[in-house]
Amino acid sequence: MRSSGRNSGGKNYRGAGNSRDDKQKRTGRPRPEERRYDVGGGPKSDGGRKGGPKAGGGRGGKPGPARPREYEAQIEERNRARHDKPQVKLPKTFGEQEGERLQKVLARAGMGSRRACEELIDQARVEVNGKIVTEQGMRVDPEKDEIKVDGLTVATQSYLFFALNKPAGVVSTMEDPDGRQCLGDYVTNRETRLFHVGRLDTETEGIILLTNHGELAHRLTHPRYGVKKTYLAAIQGPLPRDLGKQLKNGIQLEDGYARADHFRVVQNTGKNYLVEVTLHEGRKHIVRRMLAEAGFPVDKLVRTSFGPIALGDQKSGWLRRLTNTEVGMLMREVEL
Repeated sequence: MRSSGRNSGGKNYRGAGNSRDDKQKRTGRPRPEERRYDVGGGPKSDGGRKGGPKAGGGRGGKPGPARPREYEAQIEERNRARHDKPQVKLPKTFGEQEGERLQKVLARAGMGSRRACEELIDQARVEVNGKIVTEQGMRVDPEKDEIKVDGLTVATQSYLFFALNKPAGVVSTMEDPDGRQCLGDYVTNRETRLFHVGRLDTETEGIILLTNHGELAHRLTHPRYGVKKTYLAAIQGPLPRDLGKQLKNGIQLEDGYARADHFRVVQNTGKNYLVEVTLHEGRKHIVRRMLAEAGFPVDKLVRTSFGPIALGDQKSGWLRRLTNTEVGMLMREVEL
C-alpha cells in the first residue's frame, strides 16, 4: 500500500531540506527568500550599522519625520534646473565641422558616385559661390551655397523638377472642381506640393514642367527672360511661301501683335502640312490664334520643347524627372 506521507509519529517528511527549515526556525533567522533588501531612502533595518544610510536621523534605525512637500518641490526644481542648463557649444576644433563634404553633396544630387565627384573636383570642373574648387574635403551648406559643375547650377536643395507629356483633354490645373482629368492626377503620392510652369490649352498636347521651385517657375514664365517654346502644328494647305515671313513680322491679334521667332515646314503630304513654330510669347492660345488669323486653322497642336528641355520620345501621359544637367540648363536660361 502507498504511504500517505504522514507516519504515526506525526513527523512530516518533505525532503532533504526539512532539517534545514527546522534549524532556521530554532535560530529565529529568516530563510534567504524571506529576507528584506531595502533600496532607496525608506526605513532601513541596518540603520545603526556603520556606513549604512540612516533614516531621518532617528536612533536605532527608527524612521524620522517625513519631509514637507515644499521641501520636496524645491529639491525637484533644483534637479530640473541642473539638467535644463543650455548646452555649451564646444569650439570647432573639438566639435563637428559645419556643413557637408562637397563630394557627398554632389553625389546626392545625382552627379555620380563619390569617387566620380572627387574626380570632377580634381579636374577643376566644380565651383562654389563663383570660385573653382581644387582641393578635396571642402565643406558646403547645400541650402545656401551656389554649386556649379561645368558652369551649370546643381540642384542640391530639396527641389523637384518633372516634365510631363500632357495628353489632349487634360486640364492644365493641379485640381479641377468639375472633376475633369488634370495635371494633379499624374503627380499623386508626392512628398511635396508641385505646381505647373505655365499652361497648355486643354486640347494641346506636349511638354509641361512641374516643380516646387517657385522662383524658377516665375522666371520661366516671365516675359523679361523670353524663354522660347516650340510647337508642331497640323494645318491644311496649300501654304504661301511667305507664311513664315508673315509670322516673324507679326500677326495683328485683338490684344496686340504676336511674332514668331522661327518657322519651318516639317512635313507635307498633299494638303496636309506639319509646321514648326517657335516663339517666346506666353499669351493664351497664341499659336492657334496666329495661324488662324493667317488663314490656317490648327487641327492638332503639340508643344515639343520648353526652353532647353525637349519632349523627345517621351510617351503621352508619362512623367519623368529632369536630370541635374537639364535643371542646370533651365537655371542658366533664367540667370539663376
